[in-house]
Amino acid sequence: MVNMTIAVPGELKKLIDAHPEINWSEVARQAWWQKARELELLNKLTKTSKASDKDVLDLAKLIKKGMAEWHNEQVSRS
Repeated sequence: MVNMTIAVPGELKKLIDAHPEINWSEVARQAWWQKARELELLNKLTKTSKASDKDVLDLAKLIKKGMAEWHNEQVSRS
């Protein structure tokens, strides 16, 4: 296994140090595995995509607009 050194803000270090019972290396390892798997899946899904950057940005705008409208409806109902 390879060792890595990372930099964290002082406030985070204090929170980590307050919980020595936690194996923080394992927490980081699991988080990195999860993110790496998500990126690998994204790579597989987009490997043969013919969408341009503009297409992706346009789709993202539509999704955000739809989410905002849905959220506003939910707030109006409560």
